[in-house]
Amino acid sequence: MALSYKARRRWSLIILLVGLPLYIIVAVTILNMIERLPIYAEVPVYVFLGVAWILPFKSVFRGIGQAPPDDDQT
Repeated sequence: MALSYKARRRWSLIILLVGLPLYIIVAVTILNMIERLPIYAEVPVYVFLGVAWILPFKSVFRGIGQAPPDDDQT
């Protein structure tokens, strides 16, 4: 079932304001629990985790920054 534009806007706001900070806290906590990695190994892990969070939500965020589809802007 496809989400409407309005629903995708609401879900994207919830994901950004609640989900992303929780994800950051969990990711940093787990990486701190792991024995200290060298900097050349730690940076790629943080970069990967910084990009990986968006992959499951790509369809929610697609087209959110554009004008609503039912608005006629002529």
